[in-house]
Amino acid sequence: MKRSRPPAPTRPAARARSRSGSRTRSRSLNVRALVALAVLAVSVAIALTMPVRLGLDLRRGTQIVLETKSTDTTKADREATDRTVEVLRGRIDALGVAEPTIVRSGENRVVVELPGVQDPEKAADVLGRTAQLSVHSVLGPAENAGDGAGGKDEKASGADGERVLPDESGQSLRLKDATLTGQDVKGADARFDQQGGAGWHVTVDFKDEGSDRWARVTGEAACHPAGDPQRRVAIVLDNKVISSPQVDPSVSCGAGITGGSTQITGSFDDAEARELALLIKGGALPVPVETIEQRTIGATLGDEAISAGAWAAVIGTALTALFIIVVYRLMGALATVALLCYGLISYAALAAVGATLTLPGLAGFVLAIGMAVDANVLVFERAREEQAARTRPSTRSALTAGFRSAFSAIADSNITTLIAAALLFFLASGPVKGFGVTLGIGVLASMVSALVITRVLAEFAASRPAVFRRPRITGISSTGPVRDALLRRNPFLMRRPRRWLAASLVVLVVAGSGILVRGLNFGIEFTGGRLIEYSTATQVDPDRARDALADAGFPRAVVQSSGDGDLTVRTEELTDAEAATVTEAVAELGGETEKVRDELIGPSLGEELRRDALIALGLALAAQLAYLAVRFRPLFGTAAVGALAHDVVILVGVFAWLGKPIDGVFLAALLTVIGYSVNDSVVLFDRVRELLGKERKTPFDRLTNDAILQTLPRTVNTGMGAVLILASLAVLADDSLTDFALALLIGVGVGTYSSVFTASPLAIELHHRGTGPRPARRGDGGRRGPAEPGKQPPAPRTERQEVP
Repeated sequence: MKRSRPPAPTRPAARARSRSGSRTRSRSLNVRALVALAVLAVSVAIALTMPVRLGLDLRRGTQIVLETKSTDTTKADREATDRTVEVLRGRIDALGVAEPTIVRSGENRVVVELPGVQDPEKAADVLGRTAQLSVHSVLGPAENAGDGAGGKDEKASGADGERVLPDESGQSLRLKDATLTGQDVKGADARFDQQGGAGWHVTVDFKDEGSDRWARVTGEAACHPAGDPQRRVAIVLDNKVISSPQVDPSVSCGAGITGGSTQITGSFDDAEARELALLIKGGALPVPVETIEQRTIGATLGDEAISAGAWAAVIGTALTALFIIVVYRLMGALATVALLCYGLISYAALAAVGATLTLPGLAGFVLAIGMAVDANVLVFERAREEQAARTRPSTRSALTAGFRSAFSAIADSNITTLIAAALLFFLASGPVKGFGVTLGIGVLASMVSALVITRVLAEFAASRPAVFRRPRITGISSTGPVRDALLRRNPFLMRRPRRWLAASLVVLVVAGSGILVRGLNFGIEFTGGRLIEYSTATQVDPDRARDALADAGFPRAVVQSSGDGDLTVRTEELTDAEAATVTEAVAELGGETEKVRDELIGPSLGEELRRDALIALGLALAAQLAYLAVRFRPLFGTAAVGALAHDVVILVGVFAWLGKPIDGVFLAALLTVIGYSVNDSVVLFDRVRELLGKERKTPFDRLTNDAILQTLPRTVNTGMGAVLILASLAVLADDSLTDFALALLIGVGVGTYSSVFTASPLAIELHHRGTGPRPARRGDGGRRGPAEPGKQPPAPRTERQEVP
């Protein structure tokens, strides 16, 4: 019995449905256009009114030299100074100063460089306070203690360690020995009381033992009548009573305040409350410190280096835009406009959140630019497939289908990158944290650029009658030379996946052996070195000094202007003869030269910072693996992370063989490569997942091969866009940027290779191990090719032709 077909819709009904669909698409386009205009308008307003702070490598900043002082119980030795450095690092991060430089100088000095600090005197005051917090029971007013105005009348009386300090009003109080100290504090936050109108206060949370002690001290105070000075509890910071409130009448004698927290109230404004919370939460310095020097210093990268880097970025971006326009014509030109909007949105977002832009932060934007280009390329390639799969398509309907088909790959690649950026921001510090901030902002801006602005411009252009009559100018009416060549040859690249894995293993071993044979050449940030400051008869330009020291054999020396015409040189560890060579090079430029300071310095990337970075990186990889396992299959996540580890080892190994420095710039490049590698693998596995949903009977290796052939045009075009920018940096920029660009070029090449020839074969092998032995083959029998020459795989859904 034949099933009868439903009657074909009448022509008026079809016209009505077409008009309804057109109205829906027009409304969607209008909504997207309004969103894009709103985002751009806000971005322009922010960009014109709020400048972005630049890091110390790009602009001038403040240098503060602190000296640790011994106490009766603690000696200010190297160990105590190293602990002081870590406490100061936490305070500076909490102050919102991004990308600071903190190094130990000699045995008991700490050099702090703060980019973009507006009030260096206040910063020095916050850094120099010891933050010794203590809580005391009040024994009553002190008689004949004077006014205690200076807060220096502290005196002991008796074995109980009683002390006398003036309270907030200047009245001297007798205080019992401390019941709680800063060691009992778990955290502190500045908050504003909106309901009670009490203004700003600081909430202090205590640890378990501290909670019991707080309940005991408040319970004892509650046994005295209201108004009695002994009902007060004094909170002391650095021998100064900052708050001495009375225990509330509702608290009963002996019970005290439970819950493990309290509020420090007073006449605080928002800045004072946050500063107090910072000092309490940041912990006490192990030894007191004294500010012995404070001065303004120049950028670590000279004006010529910054100018060369800017020109390289402009030329590279222009070449990338030209390449995209040549390949995709009108759509490429519109994507270039969207990329310019991406730059505006990113700049405004950086300014709005108060981020500090430094060289490692720029690395995050390089990756985000690549992802923005990649998103456009993905859409246009999918639109080309849709265009080739239909008999009478319109450009606009092909674009709509292209955006819909590419959305999952764009979303997955960006989400995995955002996961890594978020973990780096919350768990790391220093340059790694700065990388996470700029990467996260760049990824979000790239998604707005590609999915909203590009779509509005492309759909508007495609709906114009002139474009409809000339589809070739859109750049998506043909499949392109790369895809045509692949369809003609139809290579079965994954016929023997183990050979590709063996080749990857050989490259991995050859590159990785450089780590064992040559070792890693850690930079000053990791190893420390020597800091020499010179006073010259005539002022020396830091750029000329850098060139002279590079010619003398010290290409990695960090040269900065310091104070009134002085010059600081920071290098790796030097012998006395090498230090004399440095002095001679400076003297040739500045005439009579006096060595003002010559000290050994510790690493600016401290042990805690390195540990936090490794923990954050490990958790980021684990989170990406978990996401990919849930979003795709566990074997895809495992294969992607395996390819990522392959890329990291090769990049580190190549730098080991070349003797290049492993420093903060390389660390930023390594993080960028990690993001690029995962992004590449996600795009490929997204296509494999799509094919698996359509063709369940096709062998997995053939499906993977088809996915490679279908995504290879996107891989080539995206890689070319990234290579043009990086090649410009490598050729035109300063030495430090050259190493950065070299690392990224290696990473892009290895990442592109590994996503195809490492991740894919690994996924195939894992799949075969999970499903048993592979079926026997004879020749090519039973294998399905990706498509006949000149044809494309069918689109997931057929849409009727759209007529403008």
